[in-house]
Amino acid sequence: MAMSNRARRMLQHQLRHRADASLNLIPMIDILTVMVAFLLVYSANVEVLQNTKAIQIPQSIAEQLPRQTLVAMVTSDELYLQGEPIESIAEIRAFNGNILQPLRARLQRPLLVASNTNTSEDIASREVTIMADKTLPYEVLKKIMSTFTDANYGRISLAVMQKDKPVSAAGVPAS
Repeated sequence: MAMSNRARRMLQHQLRHRADASLNLIPMIDILTVMVAFLLVYSANVEVLQNTKAIQIPQSIAEQLPRQTLVAMVTSDELYLQGEPIESIAEIRAFNGNILQPLRARLQRPLLVASNTNTSEDIASREVTIMADKTLPYEVLKKIMSTFTDANYGRISLAVMQKDKPVSAAGVPAS
């Protein structure tokens, strides 16, 4: 089958320019290097806590950043410690005492607690961050915090979302 003149010219053009086509990786490597440096610089000051859509964290204007600690998540249905389900909120509300035994038993695991000494310095340095839904009743939160205190956790923090600061009227010029 004979080729038309136009098809032959197109084929010659493609063959001629195929050899010239090359992928220049240097600019792409430069861009990736800049992106990595940017991400390293700007991700150093960000503290990420595991979150779930089942928790709506209250807002705060506090500027202090959270520290790496043991994390307890309290949804409207369940209590989790380091992502592991511990007890349902219905069971916590129904319980009459202040010390939740399933949570207390989980806190005593040796992998969770780095040192088993109970010196006053050790108790003061053991920290836990509680991420609780803002609609959670205080009685549930009180039982959870009492259990952490009973398990020798001296510093209990509540996780909040940082809220934008209100603009002060002192900085606005009078018109």
